Amino acid sequence: MKAIQIKERLSGTASGALSKLKSEKDNSSMHGLLVLFRKELTDHLKSARFLLMLALLTLTSMASLYGALGSVRDAATESSEFIFLTLFTTGGKSIPSISTFLAFLGPLAGIVLGFDCVNRERSLGTLNRLTSQPIYRDAIINGKFMAGFAAVFMMVFSLGILVSAIGLLAIGLPPSVEEVLRITAFLLFTIFYISFWLGLSILFSVLWRHAATAALAGISIWIFLSFFMSMVAGAVADLVYPTEGIEGMFHMMDNYNLQLGLNRISPYYLFGEAAATILNPNIRSIGVITNSQLSGAIAGYLPFGQSLLLVWPHLVCMVALTAVCFALSYIGFMRQEIRA
Repeated sequence: MKAIQIKERLSGTASGALSKLKSEKDNSSMHGLLVLFRKELTDHLKSARFLLMLALLTLTSMASLYGALGSVRDAATESSEFIFLTLFTTGGKSIPSISTFLAFLGPLAGIVLGFDCVNRERSLGTLNRLTSQPIYRDAIINGKFMAGFAAVFMMVFSLGILVSAIGLLAIGLPPSVEEVLRITAFLLFTIFYISFWLGLSILFSVLWRHAATAALAGISIWIFLSFFMSMVAGAVADLVYPTEGIEGMFHMMDNYNLQLGLNRISPYYLFGEAAATILNPNIRSIGVITNSQLSGAIAGYLPFGQSLLLVWPHLVCMVALTAVCFALSYIGFMRQEIRA
């Protein structure tokens, strides 16, 4: 009986020691991840590329805001409803709106933050030193992505707060709760949109050893999806469903649906569609509206919850694309030989 009690005590002591050791390893892993996260975030915030990108986005936003204020003041004399949202959707005579600038320049910010985060460490030899430290290897790639995401978050929300503050001083009308919710949702969409390009650039940084190759690959995909994807979608839709002649009249709906589906492959188009729906309560549908759907419809603004339901698939798709890019980066980084 006494031997059994001693054995149980030894077993309990061993299990307690194992659990304590596991807890210490988990704490050490979390500590290493936080240290890397703070180090990478500090490097981002102090880097010239981050400051230049922030300055570029700020200057373009201020130019769009300056052009939008004249239209906003004219619209405020007619109606004061959802005036604040026009600051983000209206530009000048030759200057696009803030949402258009973010859709175009946002991917460049993500590419700049991530195109050399891994291959630069490898070429400088600092990656070997990182892996020799008492931290888990996946903490390196996790910390780099988390730091880039935090930098994007700070960049987008600081820009949104700046535009809102200047617009409030210029207009003199505070935004309603509905407008605050829509602007916040728009900024969150922008963060995930840029984060997709951040994850894609980190993936290229893992796959290619040269930073120039990774940057060129990211910029090429950005240019194609932003400028040429709509042309390719239109050409494919016209090839599959021709719209010429009498038979073309029956193919118009199929042509449009195919072109719309191909365009939605591009994150640029997804973000533009989601931003327009969130910032414009007059948009009640993102697809084709038939006469049967219009009959009996009540004219008016769409509530924020209904607008969010329209673009919820866009957000899910953006988050899924970002997760896929990061997962591929994680797998590629964990399988690479670093200390060779």
